[in-house]
Amino acid sequence: MPDQATSSSLPEPELSCGAVVEPPSEKLREFLKGLASEQRQQMLELFAGGVELTVGTVAERLGVGQSNASQQLAVLRRGGLLTSRKDGKQVRYRVDTHSVERSLTELQAYLRTCCPPQEDSTVDG
Repeated sequence: MPDQATSSSLPEPELSCGAVVEPPSEKLREFLKGLASEQRQQMLELFAGGVELTVGTVAERLGVGQSNASQQLAVLRRGGLLTSRKDGKQVRYRVDTHSVERSLTELQAYLRTCCPPQEDSTVDG
């Protein structure tokens, strides 16, 4: 079984400039995991424009089983990409815009800290 070290067991990396890079939060890692699957990306596109969809509708539109759709929606919800609400016996999902904005802000701050742009960087082309 591969070593599954957590961020709490690893030392915080230090940049050559002396700055300490904070590891990404668990929420940000879950956000990125949600985006890591092509199927979940396709699923997320169904919610464009703020529409609410049920598991059954998502499964039908993507041509997958309800169990698969439900599992993938759960990953998107854990990552803060979607939120859900109960409507009678059904659960309706929609994009969680505030959570997405927070995650994007955290990701941008993380990337600026660990991977700042080089002033003299050029792209060969």
